[in-house]
Amino acid sequence: MREFKRKARVLLIDDNADHLRGVKELITLESSYDVVATTTSASMGINLAKKYRPDLILMDVNMPEKDGLQAIQEIEKLDLGIRVICLSGYDDADLIFRAMKLGAKSYVLKTMASAQLIYAMDEVAAGKIYLPTALTSRFFEYFQRSFKEEQTVSAEENLLTYLTSREEEVLDLLTQGNNYKGIAGKLFISETTVKTHVNNIFQKLQVNDRTQAVLYALNNGFKRHKIAV
Repeated sequence: MREFKRKARVLLIDDNADHLRGVKELITLESSYDVVATTTSASMGINLAKKYRPDLILMDVNMPEKDGLQAIQEIEKLDLGIRVICLSGYDDADLIFRAMKLGAKSYVLKTMASAQLIYAMDEVAAGKIYLPTALTSRFFEYFQRSFKEEQTVSAEENLLTYLTSREEEVLDLLTQGNNYKGIAGKLFISETTVKTHVNNIFQKLQVNDRTQAVLYALNNGFKRHKIAV
């Protein structure tokens, strides 16, 4: 395992430049991994993955242009044997489940101790799948619930049932014609967060743009919520 660690090459992808530098410094000082490249763009990260073929990728989940979940899908399609570790500020069970289902080998919160990240890298580099104890029970509870739901839904299931409460609020405002800036103002969140929610909505409803999302909502009995402004 130590021999592998000395040779293991790592690519870092995080739209927060400060956090990116911090993680790179941590890995350089406290491990024997080799950081071959860093980028704040998921699209650029995919190109760097093709170029360097790293052993591990540390991937921020929430990014504005293309989120980490989309990037994981594209990296998996490359079939290069790259193992992805998700870094996130969100401990949302749905997000964890979807990341692992798409192929991520670990999910670590940015707020966790630095030693936990290095340990996660060691476990994944050794061919294992790793979830911190604090996230494991939430993941499996969500997994069991999702599995039961899959067994009972009909072939013509309503995909709206997969939306979280916040995603329903965002979709509601989309159906009212609000743009991202308007939604951000009404929900008191950033435009980047709005874009992340919208991307999640697209994936869950299996649509490609906001028009299709709104049409699906209206055609499948979506009930509007009153948003306090």
